[in-house]
Amino acid sequence: MIAEREQMEREQARRVLPAVDHTDAAPGRTEVRRRHLLSEIDRQTRARSSRFALRPRRRMVLVLGAAMAAGATVVVLSLGSGTTGAPHNVPLASMASVQVLERAALAASATSQTKVLDRQYVYVRTVGHTSVLSENKAGQMELLREDEGMEQWTSVDGSARTLQRKASKDSLLPAAPGSLNAPTYNFLAALPADPQALLKLIRDDAEKNHGAGSDSTKGPDQEAFATIGDLLRNGVTPPATAAALYRAAALIPGVDAAAEAVDAAGRRGAAVVRVHDGERMEWIFDTSTARLLGERTVLLEDKAWGKAGTVVTSVALISSGIVTEAGQTP
Repeated sequence: MIAEREQMEREQARRVLPAVDHTDAAPGRTEVRRRHLLSEIDRQTRARSSRFALRPRRRMVLVLGAAMAAGATVVVLSLGSGTTGAPHNVPLASMASVQVLERAALAASATSQTKVLDRQYVYVRTVGHTSVLSENKAGQMELLREDEGMEQWTSVDGSARTLQRKASKDSLLPAAPGSLNAPTYNFLAALPADPQALLKLIRDDAEKNHGAGSDSTKGPDQEAFATIGDLLRNGVTPPATAAALYRAAALIPGVDAAAEAVDAAGRRGAAVVRVHDGERMEWIFDTSTARLLGERTVLLEDKAWGKAGTVVTSVALISSGIVTEAGQTP
């Protein structure tokens, strides 16, 4: 049964996204990476209890084989419970999702790094909608659909106020140095480049408001997945940070892949997904470039937000870039 499931995951991974163009590793580098990863696997396996030793090691070796076959940079995926603190009954990220995220990371790494100055702005244009529940005059809850289409200019270093344009109306948001909830380019550039350290930082923050003892039903793993998606959809993310974010997402239990999804702009692509409490959060990727197109949340069961199959939130990234002044476009 395990072998059949792994073969199915391999086939699913090949269908989801094509391989991204890459430069072949220098002679001997692949073997060095292989020996390093296998030594890490042995070390991590010995550190875990015998109850969970066999399956993670087997899955990690398969990820190695798939990545090396594609000539990809090998990433050590530490799947021990100490990395995420996730319940043991949540499955590891599927092979298909790990491969999609690794291809997206490789594509991000291949993006040319342009010089960005503190006085410049990150521009982003999005389209889409979100759903909110609001109490009407009769005291009943009413489902409203809010337009998420906007243009936004955020100061690279957070020293200037953010200009946000919605429906041709401008508003200025307070200046801020940057955070996980309101990132600036400089904040993103300063995040850890190591996927494990990056996920720990994000998940520790999620634990504060969505962990044990909180009123949240979202849970820290789902919140971490959502946070990474928001950071990647920020507009312009430094290439090294974007690659680390994709690889950090591959460490979150319960992450899976879907062959097709449609973003808010009507573009079809492959998806990396995570299901929680009857809702499926999807990151949609261009199948040719592995570039993130957008994200959406779909109901898998009837809820106050709508019937099963309803897309309650969908936001697509249309354009982004670095500009000199707020109000300019790339």
